Amino acid sequence: MARSSDPTRARILAAANRLFYADGIRAVSVDAVADKAGITKKTLYYHFRSKDDLVAAYLAARDQPNLALFKRWFEEAAGALPDKVAAIFRHLAESARHPKWRGCGFLRTTAELANLPGHPAIKIGAAHKKKFEAWLQATFEAEGIAGSGELARQMLLLLDGAFAVVLLHRDASYMETAGEAARALVAAAQPRRARTAPARRSG
Repeated sequence: MARSSDPTRARILAAANRLFYADGIRAVSVDAVADKAGITKKTLYYHFRSKDDLVAAYLAARDQPNLALFKRWFEEAAGALPDKVAAIFRHLAESARHPKWRGCGFLRTTAELANLPGHPAIKIGAAHKKKFEAWLQATFEAEGIAGSGELARQMLLLLDGAFAVVLLHRDASYMETAGEAARALVAAAQPRRARTAPARRSG
């Protein structure tokens, strides 16, 4: 098996990413990916044992970049913790307004493979969502929020629910509404000292 740093493998993954995300994994053949990558099918099978292997690698390649993007949006957002969480949803709403947006690639792939619960791509998708949840939980714990695990789970439910509804209605404002709900939940969960600005000293 070729190394992950192999440029041909990277080209195949880039082609798979564009095609699978745009059209879905079942609609895209191995031949189409090979053609998009400018290689032969034999070369593709040298790097990936099967289409299932390619689909799993496609999702694995999206894992860290997506998590890093969420963290960057959070860190660069102005305001307190509730505003930073809401910023993730706001940026996703902006992405959803792009004509090529097709929702969450992890959720869409899982839906297509719903009858194959043991598929490696489903495990990768589940692990990705758990990493996002764990990052939020650690972030909330660092802010002294009690019940950080439950709050992180609520954020994930809001996020993935918004992904589904926005894709259904093609209306990005649902993502913004989810962001406002997330802001309210985080604000309510914060310790009182974090929600109350210190009084100004007289004199």
